[in-house]
Amino acid sequence: MATETTATPGRLTFLRVTVALQTVALAFQAVTAGMLLSSTLGAALHDVGSRVMYGASMLYALAAVLAWRPGGGSPRPALYASGFLVLASIQVVLGIAHMPSLHVPLGVMMFTLSVLALVVTGRPTDEKGPKRTGRSRLGTH
Repeated sequence: MATETTATPGRLTFLRVTVALQTVALAFQAVTAGMLLSSTLGAALHDVGSRVMYGASMLYALAAVLAWRPGGGSPRPALYASGFLVLASIQVVLGIAHMPSLHVPLGVMMFTLSVLALVVTGRPTDEKGPKRTGRSRLGTH
């Protein structure tokens, strides 16, 4: 018999930690991409950071699958994480091929998506949806 588990708000879970790690790794990549323009150290750091970012994406995918299958959660994070792993793979290929015209915009998009995933992962879920109070969002009737 499977039991369904849900994360309590404000509690760190493996999924939240992995999304945060991925987001930090992507931010590091943005910084080191800028450093590429002015120093050789930037190239070395960007290379190491790319490996960390790809590993963080794989860890995020693993955490999402573990939260879904044995944890009884929604399959949605696993789908997002799988899609993100595909984007990370494309990003690595574009970086190796030295195609900055595609590599840089994809990196910006990946960072944005990772921040969104971090926000969504940290938000409490309610199966019934948001509660209505009879007031509009602006506080007027």
